[in-house]
Amino acid sequence: MSATIFVGMDVSQDTVDVAVQPGTAFQVTNDESGVAEAVTQLQAVHPTLIVLEATGGLEVPLAGALAAAGLPVVVINPRQVRDFARATGQLAKTDRLDAQILARFAEAIRPPVRPVPDEQTQALAALVARRRQLIEMLTAEKNRLRVAARPIQKRLRAHILWLEKELEGLTTDLSTTMRDSPVWREKEEVLRSVPGVGPVLTTTLFANLPELGTLTRKEVAALAGVAPFPRDSGTLKGRRTIWGGRAHVRAALYMAALVATRRNPVIRAFYQRLCQAGKAKKLALTACMRKLLTILNAMVKSRTSWRESVGQPA
Repeated sequence: MSATIFVGMDVSQDTVDVAVQPGTAFQVTNDESGVAEAVTQLQAVHPTLIVLEATGGLEVPLAGALAAAGLPVVVINPRQVRDFARATGQLAKTDRLDAQILARFAEAIRPPVRPVPDEQTQALAALVARRRQLIEMLTAEKNRLRVAARPIQKRLRAHILWLEKELEGLTTDLSTTMRDSPVWREKEEVLRSVPGVGPVLTTTLFANLPELGTLTRKEVAALAGVAPFPRDSGTLKGRRTIWGGRAHVRAALYMAALVATRRNPVIRAFYQRLCQAGKAKKLALTACMRKLLTILNAMVKSRTSWRESVGQPA
């Protein structure tokens, strides 16, 4: 029987600390040669699971190289690891200790392996993220303009104009990227047939939720952060709340669901029924987000365009 090997890898700007559980620990440089060395060493031990933290993009080249080599790699939320470390009494924090905690986390929790986004999806995600940054900067500059002193108003207007042109060019690049991919083009046609679904939601889903169409309705809802979790204890029945998930997907779903409650007959009827039943509007809108995502997931899975019967409750 082969040994069960778990690996934790802590990625920093210049180095990658690797902990093999059980076994050894080593460090490589965070560059092309260092990543190649890490892949070679890990291939030799045949790990059961490799866990990395999401570190603002520093982990992407390493995770891609590990996945390309056929190694089982998972990128997880850093908050999960810190909670796990505190629960096990590990309060000290160094790169080497973090790698060891990641290895122990892999052994104890064993998070499921999901496909690492390919290079094309990573490029799309970068464009979507940049669009979001430009919108945030535009909003901030316009807010500053309202209260700015006269001497700097001209500079603010010039910057706002530049940001608007940059956003326009980026939107064109996003459209071109989607159109140049036969797979994305087909999926976009399916999703855009749904009333209330626009280009912002489709690009966000493709970039930040590439698993769409491959999961069950409960799995995709949990991944997006729109699944309700119970808060019960003894005789206390707490309110169900959503928690975690992918914030950017949830934000795009919120805006799409808001539009859908007005323009999509199925979502509108569902929303009105919940409100008439006494549900709070915010709770009803969250339920609409989940229902809309469930519909989109089913449509991508079956490759069928919008029909009202798709969204009818069972």
